[in-house]
Amino acid sequence: MKYKTVIMFMVSFLTFAIVTSSYAEILTLSDGVRLAAENSRLVKISELDERISEADALIAKSPMLPSVNASVSQTYLSDQPGAIFGAQNVPTSEKDFLSYSLRIQQTLYDFRRNASRYEAGKMIVNTRKLDTVRSRNIAALDFITGYFDLLEAEKVLGVIQKEVEGLQSHLRNAESLYEEGVITKNDLLQADVRISDARQRLLTAGKVRAITASRLNNILARPLKTDFQVQDINGPSYNLSDLDIEKAWEAAGKQRAEIEIVNETLEVLDLEKETKTAEYYPEFFIRGGYDYTENPYQLHEGNWSVILGVNVNLFSGGITKAGLMKIEQQKYKLLEQKDKLIEEIKLEVEKYMLDSGTARERIVVTENAVAQAEENLRINRVRFEEGVGTATDVLDAVTLLTTAETNYYRAVYDLRKAEAGVIYSTGQDLSEVYK
Repeated sequence: MKYKTVIMFMVSFLTFAIVTSSYAEILTLSDGVRLAAENSRLVKISELDERISEADALIAKSPMLPSVNASVSQTYLSDQPGAIFGAQNVPTSEKDFLSYSLRIQQTLYDFRRNASRYEAGKMIVNTRKLDTVRSRNIAALDFITGYFDLLEAEKVLGVIQKEVEGLQSHLRNAESLYEEGVITKNDLLQADVRISDARQRLLTAGKVRAITASRLNNILARPLKTDFQVQDINGPSYNLSDLDIEKAWEAAGKQRAEIEIVNETLEVLDLEKETKTAEYYPEFFIRGGYDYTENPYQLHEGNWSVILGVNVNLFSGGITKAGLMKIEQQKYKLLEQKDKLIEEIKLEVEKYMLDSGTARERIVVTENAVAQAEENLRINRVRFEEGVGTATDVLDAVTLLTTAETNYYRAVYDLRKAEAGVIYSTGQDLSEVYK
């Protein structure tokens, strides 16, 4: 009896929570997709990687600009410097003196060593931007999937609540018939057990709903217990039944950010190869400067200088050759990864399209099943009230209706999730599609 009281309290609390949630914030699918693309931690991490790569590009650009160095010093000596000329000691400097210098150096030509490195840095920035686009689409897909999971959880919750109410109605009818002597005590016990089981499933469904809502808040980077209400979408959002698999693969090959990232990275490797090859060749530079040393014994205390020079790496232990070999192998590896990625994307597209077709067929089947289950329940209730049918028949009919309605809602939301998966896998921007 105590256990039954606890169950009743939990069911009442759950019902109160559902009612009060109607006053919470209304989060539409389009608003949620937009917020997920903006606020997801996955997107923010990718944006930070983008800024880091921009800084790396500026670092790569710096050797192409002049380098300017300056220094100032004050020297203190214990003895005054001097020179011996015959029998005389001639001072050559003060004991304490100031000196400073300025140096400016600019690379004139290095066979595109630094230019290629800078271009590679800018292309890496582009790959990071593409990765941010990919992250936004992943966050949007996660939110859409979670949104439809939440709608499904709420529908299932309603179905089980309806089952509990139907079983309670049957129990009241059974109690009236028992008092009239039409049925036995066993029929009442069966109904009581079924109600207890349905209430437990109602609690489980409520827990699933709460966890799914918290998952959506996590995707939006909000507190997990933020209360909100979702809005259902009437009918399938998109009809993908006529989409050809070959065209879908072709669209994915052109639009998926992952493939564009690989293509950009291949070009980065070509530029890195050009940078490494330039190490075989000399680097021409010009250096200018001004040096000043405070010394009244010196003819010119300050002096300007201009130097034209060349640096040549004659031997470095084969490091340049090894670097070129490494870049070549990285390129072969990346080409293999690209082929693997394309096959995986094709498989992903095919999976979502098959899921979409299967869910669409399940909707047709389960729609008929729901209508048949409702009619079956109506007939068995009439038969039971007339004393022709049994309580077991009514209880089984209630369970069958719950199963049929649950299967129907799962098919509906599986279709919507599969549609979103097809849109994502073909490389379309979910934020634009669900705007």
